[in-house]
Amino acid sequence: MPAPSSSPTSAVSAATTAPAPASAPLPAEGQGVGGRGLGPVALVISAGISVQFGAALAVMIMPRAGAAGVVTLRLAAAAVVLLLLCRPKVRGYSRSDWGTVLAFGVAMAGMNGLFYQAIDRIPLGPAVTLEVLGPLALSVLVSRRLVNVLWAGLALGGVVLLSGHGGGGLGFGSLDPLGAAYALGAGAMWAAYIVFSARTGRRFPQADGLALAMAVAAVLSLPLGIAGAGTDLLVPSTLALGLGVAVLSSVLPYTLEMLALRRMPAPTFAILMSLEPAIAATAGFLVLNQAMSTLDALAIALVIAASMGAVRSQIRKQPA
Repeated sequence: MPAPSSSPTSAVSAATTAPAPASAPLPAEGQGVGGRGLGPVALVISAGISVQFGAALAVMIMPRAGAAGVVTLRLAAAAVVLLLLCRPKVRGYSRSDWGTVLAFGVAMAGMNGLFYQAIDRIPLGPAVTLEVLGPLALSVLVSRRLVNVLWAGLALGGVVLLSGHGGGGLGFGSLDPLGAAYALGAGAMWAAYIVFSARTGRRFPQADGLALAMAVAAVLSLPLGIAGAGTDLLVPSTLALGLGVAVLSSVLPYTLEMLALRRMPAPTFAILMSLEPAIAATAGFLVLNQAMSTLDALAIALVIAASMGAVRSQIRKQPA
């Protein structure tokens, strides 16, 4: 493992400002809608839609395999798909590179494991609302501009309002405390995932680092999945649904997010993650019949406004 930086802030800043290697060139300026500013934004939003609808599908198959079993199916299937597609090289990397991939895999396994334990106990909307506090905290920690702190504060206000979704009013008093704790833990791991995804994307070409980290996460989750679900993991219909969850919740969104993190700083990416509760509430409504209240709609408007404000400030900061 690489030696730790002198402070968490300097470590995150280094991860977000290091140049991309020649083997993984940045897209040409002006590529995508609105140039470099809106291209990565579209990637992040697409990733959020995919991962939240994948999470809704996972909730539907948890009675078959349990939370740990679904995590194992998701990560193992995603690892197989990515390894087959990317065929990553394993030579020519430094010990520091492998340490980054290992840390990325640990963060990925922890984020998924804790989140699925959370949505096994509390509704999808509140779980994602609590989880997104991790990226929001990261955005405030590493931001060097006051405006980013203000946008994060507005997004946090939306998160607080959205906490009423399925939680019996403001706050999370009626939610299962263990489920809420799992969601908060998933948020901390999500922040770590953002940092190490950016570092991995700059050290490995294409999605090679992602494929290797996914394999690490799958290996870490396998014992828990086998212990929790046993032979239920091998039922063909369960395997098929697990593959669907893997594609929607891991392969597609993680690839899109890694591409986005090569083209935008981690603070902006983290604030964009405040869209996740809104996407999760929509997925819960459409797939799981979880109705949204007027308070939910107001919260969604706040987080969207905060996210769009962060994007606009980032675009203005970039040179013409």
